Amino acid sequence: MSKNISISDDVYRRLKREKGDRSFSDLIADTLDEGGRLADVTGQQVLDPETYAEVDAEIERLSDGTLDRLTDRATDR
Repeated sequence: MSKNISISDDVYRRLKREKGDRSFSDLIADTLDEGGRLADVTGQQVLDPETYAEVDAEIERLSDGTLDRLTDRATDR
């Protein structure tokens, strides 16, 4: 018996990348059987904590710059 589930396109792409030649069911079952969590199956937690912190800080820095530019453009009008 099978069940249909809805997932976002982003999660689908991440699962597809991880599954290789296995079915989605096999990928999820294998990960859960090994003591993993569903978050592990979807590709989360692939960066070590130090790299994650660096990437997070860089994204925040770049986002701040974008917000500043948008704010400047809005006030120039």
